Order: sequence, then C-alpha cells, then structure tokens
Amino acid sequence: MLMFHINILINNRTMPLFRPLVSYVLRKIRVLRKKAIVKKERELLGAKEFVIISDNCWGGAAYQWYDKPYNSPFVGLGIYGECYIKLLSNFDHYINLPLEFKPQQQSKHAYRFKEEYYPMAVLEDIEIHFVHYQSIEEVLSKWTKRKDRMLKITNKDQYFFKMCDDWKANSKQIQQFHQLPFKNKISFVPNTQVNIQSAEQIAVYQRHARNKVSVPNGLGLFKITFLYFDLSQWLSRSKIVRTFYKG
Repeated sequence: MLMFHINILINNRTMPLFRPLVSYVLRKIRVLRKKAIVKKERELLGAKEFVIISDNCWGGAAYQWYDKPYNSPFVGLGIYGECYIKLLSNFDHYINLPLEFKPQQQSKHAYRFKEEYYPMAVLEDIEIHFVHYQSIEEVLSKWTKRKDRMLKITNKDQYFFKMCDDWKANSKQIQQFHQLPFKNKISFVPNTQVNIQSAEQIAVYQRHARNKVSVPNGLGLFKITFLYFDLSQWLSRSKIVRTFYKG
C-alpha cells in the first residue's frame, strides 16, 4: 500500500513538492531491506568482474554496497573535471605511469571541499586528490594492489565510467566525457544543467550539502543513485534502466 501511494506521488504533476519526502521514504525502505536487496542484486551480477572508474568516491561506495573487492584504484579520491577528461582520453598511457607525490599547495586547482591534509599525486599532468587516505604509504599500497586487480581485466567492455560535477567538471567536459569511445558511461548533472539528450546522462534533483550547486558528493550521490537508474542492470548487462525519477 505504501509503494502504491509513492507511485501515485511520483506520477503526479505535484511531484516536485513531495520529492524530498518520497526520496526520504524510499531511502529508508532501501536501508531496512538492504540484506534482501543486496542478495538479489548480487545474484544478478553473478561472478561477473567489473571495473568502476569514477571521478570521486561514488565508485568505492558501489563496491562496498555489493561487498565486492575493489577492482579499481579509483576509490576514496577525487579528480577535477579537466584532469579526468585528460586521463580517460589516454587512459592506457596514464594508468601505467608511477604516482608522483606533491604538496597540496602545488595543486593547479582551487580545492575548496577539504582543507586538512591528504596526499596528492600526479600522473604526469593529471592530479589525483586522495582525500580519504592518511599517508603516502597507504596510497601506494592500496593503489598498487587495486591497479593490479584492474589490469587483470583486459576487456574494456567490463569497465564502467562515471562522471559528475562534484569536482568542478563543467558542461563542456561532461560532453567530452560522453564522446569518449567507451561502451559504458554514465554522468550525473544537476537537473537544471542537462546538456545531452541521452539515457547516459542523469538529471539529479538533489544538491551538494555544502556548495548547494553541484550534485551531492560521491557517497551522497551513491545513496540516491537507485532513485534514478538500476546500477545492477548496468554493471551486469551494460543496460541503463531508469527507475523512479526519469527526468
């Protein structure tokens, strides 16, 4: 009965008024039913190996949800839009370079979300901000181990690329992202800034807790991803299936 009333609200023209309440209720239901939901979604994934390349913590949250090992070094970090596009445009070149660590003060970007210390490294001209790491030693250990796992998966059709504007990616960079020759791509942008007509771009109604302009940060965005599309269908079948909020 509850889901019946929620579906009525979602399909009603007054949905914008009720969206925060609907989102809250659906998220609570997902948390309460997490064990059963994860079991079903893991069965859908089966033994399939996948690599998530993400510009922020969204990818790490996905691996945690499925209780899967990190098959990607792009976990617990952030990459600015400009650097992310460069990285993906020549991915095989950059990923095989060693990390070179530099002081945060040498960043070419004005990083505003986190002021305390965290390790920052570069792959030539690509900055990687390891915001959830305590030391260079921790970064090197986990980066190396996770990169080795990733490189064992050589089929790029098993790679899933995600981008959003949390790390200052602009509209041009997100359009460039969708022009890259990868099979599996998804971007999240504020619903007021949709710039391509494609199922691969998700218009997000919620906003970042601090800047109030971009989409939520990595973990926050992952928590609401199920409201917009079926992640398990994407990872298992490379199919984008929209869910509650369809734009």
